Amino acid sequence: MKPSNNETEPIKPRYRLDVISFGELPEDQFYCLMDVRISANPLDVERIKLTDPRNFDQKLRDAGCLMMFTGDEVNELADRGELNRNALEDTLIQLAKSEGLL
Repeated sequence: MKPSNNETEPIKPRYRLDVISFGELPEDQFYCLMDVRISANPLDVERIKLTDPRNFDQKLRDAGCLMMFTGDEVNELADRGELNRNALEDTLIQLAKSEGLL
């Protein structure tokens, strides 16, 4: 059934921010901007943790990861004003657009 003129269909997001944590330190946190058309569900952290470290980046790319930053990198970009910690997902999408990834 089509929505009437008064109703609008919800806009489905195309991107999502997933965070993978391997510990408490910033370098143990990975912020992944995901393409939800490739990976509709959040990353399976327990499964990712079992990945051979040599194949880690490829596993994330296969799952739809467009960009990945460590916590240290996110902090550095935020300190330089390139990311907003309070709107991290939105500013990562803007960064990806400015870099020509989207």
